[in-house]
Amino acid sequence: MIKQFCFCVLVFFLYSNTIAQNCNFFLKGKVTDFHNNSDIIGASIQIEDSNRFTTTNFDGEFEFKNICEGKITLIIKHIACETKKISMYIDKNTFKNIFLEHHVEELTNIEIKANTKTAKTSVETKLKKEVLSSFSDQSIGDALKTITGVSSLNTGNTIVKPMIHGLHSSRLLIINNKVRMFDQEWGEEHAPNIDINSSSRIDVIKGANTLKYGSDAIGGLILISPERYASKDSIFGSTQISLNSNGLGGNVNTEIVKTYKNGFYGKLQSNYKQFGDFKAPNYYLTNTGQRNFNTSIAIGKNSYEKGFNTYYSYVNNNMAILQSSHIGNVNDLVNAINSDEPRVTENFSYKINFPKQTITHHLGKLEAYKRFKDFGKLSVQYDFQINRRKEFDLRRGDRSNIPVVDLRLFTNSIQSDLEINYFDNLDINTGVLLRYQQNDAVAGTGTNPLIPDFDKYDFGVYATTNYDLDDTSELSAGFRYDFSRIEARKRYNITDWNETYNYDELFPEFETGVVEGTRIFTKPEFTFHNISASLGYAKSFEKNLSLFINYGLASRLPNPSELFSDGLHHSAARIETGLLTMQKEVANKFVVSLEKQNDNFGFTISPYYKYINGFIQLIPNGITTTIRGAFPVWEYNQTNAQIFGIDVDVNKKISEHFMYNGQVSLIRGDNLSENIPLIHMPANNFGNSISYNNEKLNQLSISLHQNTVLQQNRFPDYNFFTFNPTTQQDVFVDISSTPPAYTLFSLQTSAVFKPFKKGDLKIAFHVDNLLNTSYRNYLNRFRYFADELGRNFKINIKLNY
Repeated sequence: MIKQFCFCVLVFFLYSNTIAQNCNFFLKGKVTDFHNNSDIIGASIQIEDSNRFTTTNFDGEFEFKNICEGKITLIIKHIACETKKISMYIDKNTFKNIFLEHHVEELTNIEIKANTKTAKTSVETKLKKEVLSSFSDQSIGDALKTITGVSSLNTGNTIVKPMIHGLHSSRLLIINNKVRMFDQEWGEEHAPNIDINSSSRIDVIKGANTLKYGSDAIGGLILISPERYASKDSIFGSTQISLNSNGLGGNVNTEIVKTYKNGFYGKLQSNYKQFGDFKAPNYYLTNTGQRNFNTSIAIGKNSYEKGFNTYYSYVNNNMAILQSSHIGNVNDLVNAINSDEPRVTENFSYKINFPKQTITHHLGKLEAYKRFKDFGKLSVQYDFQINRRKEFDLRRGDRSNIPVVDLRLFTNSIQSDLEINYFDNLDINTGVLLRYQQNDAVAGTGTNPLIPDFDKYDFGVYATTNYDLDDTSELSAGFRYDFSRIEARKRYNITDWNETYNYDELFPEFETGVVEGTRIFTKPEFTFHNISASLGYAKSFEKNLSLFINYGLASRLPNPSELFSDGLHHSAARIETGLLTMQKEVANKFVVSLEKQNDNFGFTISPYYKYINGFIQLIPNGITTTIRGAFPVWEYNQTNAQIFGIDVDVNKKISEHFMYNGQVSLIRGDNLSENIPLIHMPANNFGNSISYNNEKLNQLSISLHQNTVLQQNRFPDYNFFTFNPTTQQDVFVDISSTPPAYTLFSLQTSAVFKPFKKGDLKIAFHVDNLLNTSYRNYLNRFRYFADELGRNFKINIKLNY
């Protein structure tokens, strides 16, 4: 009886609740394409956890009747669309607009192909993944040298700094996966800590369209981009092995990628490189080996409407420094300059002895973005970098294991970018940047730090626009403001502070009153305001002809090396001196490019001119003696300068299988204040190549390259006489004269095979310096001590799976 009573009560309660609940609401809606507002016909809409569903009509509309009050979840599906779920609370008759990302994969591919330029009016060149793959065991600087107008400043063959139109270091912006690189780049022998194998494309921008990334791209911008992945369920990867005869080493790189239909993806990549002593045509270059380990991981979600991506990379480089490059006195330097061979030539070895460098670099990034209907796209990014650089020298006793330079640079940034595409023919891009940087000269080296402890604060805001004048022409303009403040802590020799540089009168506010023996403790503080602007014009003509005109106003504040350097730079084997009186550089840049993009016949003709007020340069100024010996003294100073030249590229299809490519780069740099040439300007150079390609024959490719670098006859004379205590007489030190011209040949072949149903195997064979030519490069700091590398045979095997 009790059970029957309870059952009746329960039935009555449920019946009463049902009667009380309002189920007379309707839900109407419309499904449209997020990208072009077109109606989506035949989309399936289902109420989750029920058997109620419907489809959209020819107007993209749908309707559900007799909906009960409460929370429901709709599942919207359509062919080639990303499935979408929407939750809502129904308490009245409701109408809902629903936007689907129609043909997500196709849109992704279109976006990748269409965005070939950072800005439509920019003057730029790109290196694709297939080209970068052939440099898997080399540096990013080696790959970039294949671009006309790009050269490198070398310390041996393993430390390669890219140069654009004769400018390098902090005058170039290097953007790695949307993160600006900070890795002690102000030193001439500090190469970018980037694993070339982790990128899929590199763009070199020579024009003025760089304001999004910074105000100080006087030289240009190097934009390193990761690969974009389609939204589908897949797993794939590749493994690449390269083996070299010169250095008896090579590289192993592997990566694996997992993608999902909902847009999520993950990528893991690792790389290991090892070489022993490299060889010039006639002798081994003792202590020039290297061991590098790099890895990166990326996780994110690709979606047109919203998404995120995270990225982390770790670079560990261990590089030997040519033993003969470290001199102990004036006699060593004079003998090295006058000798045809290095003073130390030993048999091949994999050992990395002193002197050497070890660098570790951590980079992390988190980015999220959201598109707003009929407005634009908002992106927010946080990133950090930790760079630890140690330089080891030959020291007495067991002190060689203690670095003479130990610097730790920590950088973190937060930035937001807003792309506004509300207007049909006008795009607006604006953003804000906040950055904090801390340099720590790690104690315990037993030497005075070359770069002191400092804190640096940056704030930047920019806005750029692109306006379509008509179907064939476009105008772009931009403005950027940057605020920077540097707070340093440094000890100076009292004599230098009071007498040599007269800092006690120029900067009395920097003094702390703390004197330690012969040194005074100071706290230099500087504040800079930078204004930069850009203006660009692009015009398309018939027959694939285009004209690009760019003007840029760029400002660069002096970097810590130019301000604070004060002592022996051991890896460079010289004394370097900065000046607290340095002012910012201000450059006016003009670049014009006439381009014809055609496989049968194409060309690019790009003249440029740069006037730089307050150009900061590092020049030799005699020799000084320390307890370790005599070393050249190099000092920073400022001058007004101009750099101008022209880059020319030509391609011609000779026949169905044969192609010709030619390059010419002419450049001139002048020190206008002293009416002499600028130091370390690249020499004029040209190159030619003939290639054979046959897609039907396993994609066979054979190419022969020739590159000629003329002697740099325009150089400043900074030669000097100094007293040599070994010979007890004055000797002439010729550190300015340039080496003669040289021509190099190289051969490249490759073929692709299909050993599996999925994937392929690519085998490539290269010969560099085919004729085993002995030569020296004016832009290699070791040109005083040894020849460049001799012939090298390389085999490259890449398996895509």
